[in-house]
Amino acid sequence: MKPARIPLTVTAPNHWAEMPWGEYYREALEQQLKPWMAKLYGFHLLKIGNLSAEINTDACAISHQVNVSLDGDPMQVKADPLHLPFAEKSVDACLLAHTLPWCQDPHSLLREADRVLIDDGWLILTAFNPVSLMGLRKVVPVLRNRMPYNSRMFSLMRQLDWLGLLNFEVLHQSRFQVLPWTRQGGRILSTHVPALGCLQVIVARKRTVPLTLNPTRQSKSRNPMRQTVGATRQYRKPQD
Repeated sequence: MKPARIPLTVTAPNHWAEMPWGEYYREALEQQLKPWMAKLYGFHLLKIGNLSAEINTDACAISHQVNVSLDGDPMQVKADPLHLPFAEKSVDACLLAHTLPWCQDPHSLLREADRVLIDDGWLILTAFNPVSLMGLRKVVPVLRNRMPYNSRMFSLMRQLDWLGLLNFEVLHQSRFQVLPWTRQGGRILSTHVPALGCLQVIVARKRTVPLTLNPTRQSKSRNPMRQTVGATRQYRKPQD
């Protein structure tokens, strides 16, 4: 198995539209995430990475939503995702939409998300599935250096193992969009052979184990996070 941490050799896309069929991927992810977005609650949602910023989270009840990235647009906080400028346990939910595939140190990224999340906070991960048509195209030499095949593709089981080490409880996992070049992704194939879907989603919650059993739940201490100028509920470029 290749090591998770590598020297950064490629640049992540700033927009889904920079990838072939990227808008199809974004729409498919939004469809899959919509029911879960309605279940998120709290005060602060971090959308880490440029691609996360373009995911429509209008169905989410969390009103203060902040885009965090080193560059790109839209963005409210310019920061390295590996060193988030937020206090420990100050964020209710983190969205990493295809942030891991272009990250040089995915372990550190997950640990940083774990650090800023409150107890029982939500973590949503999306990525490409290596066991798919997308993964097969990645082995073609002429495509290997092109976007999005220059990204890293971690198996679902490997990501679940990382989350288990951080004591996250996985509530949902799925693979879909078997045919990447169609808007619907091949509905019949996605229904009967979802394991071959080129996209995968994981929804998890940060859990803590109490040292002693106590039926009385103590109130959780919260570190306030300042409202970010320009943070809004939805970030999508207007259609031409």
